[in-house]
Amino acid sequence: MKLYFSPGACSLSPHIVLQEAGLAFEKVRADTKTKVMDGGGDFRSVNPLGYVPALVLDDGTLITEGPAIVQYIADKVPEKKLAPAAGTLERTKMQSWLNFISTELHKGFSPLFNPSMPEEAKAIFRDRLATRFAHVDKHLASNKYLLGDSFTVADAYLFVVTNWTVPMKIDLTPYPNIIAFRQRMSERPAVQAAMKAEGLLK
Repeated sequence: MKLYFSPGACSLSPHIVLQEAGLAFEKVRADTKTKVMDGGGDFRSVNPLGYVPALVLDDGTLITEGPAIVQYIADKVPEKKLAPAAGTLERTKMQSWLNFISTELHKGFSPLFNPSMPEEAKAIFRDRLATRFAHVDKHLASNKYLLGDSFTVADAYLFVVTNWTVPMKIDLTPYPNIIAFRQRMSERPAVQAAMKAEGLLK
């Protein structure tokens, strides 16, 4: 397998999950602005939309979209219990969280990264993110991870998206349970390995 990634982007989520899974993979860095890959070549030849993550399987099959990729990886190693079994209510709950993170958090950050977005508009998106963070914080008050006491692939995605509060200067102090969750996640060897591989940790 080949994982196409950009350091610190949402592709860090499947990178963490691949480390958790213990699967062999090759990583290829892609610049999401210039679309140039390490070693040369246009990343759009891999993913025509030009964004990460992209996972190319050994038979050449391309999988895009982080929530789909992490579930595919989890299902390759069911013994690792990175996701509840397909068809169960718990799996549906995890998918609900993956969708929430994707649409309500991840996409909520997109305007903040856009230099042409007016500050007035960014303020609206920050306020919207605050209500979403409050929802997650309340849930984590009685849960170590999104599905309870056990890590799942949804937690990797939440960790990555909440990393973006640092460059966007969003204060997480009002959300102590998110802070505690992030601390638990940062102590996981797979998280440390993925972040070191992307140059995010020394």
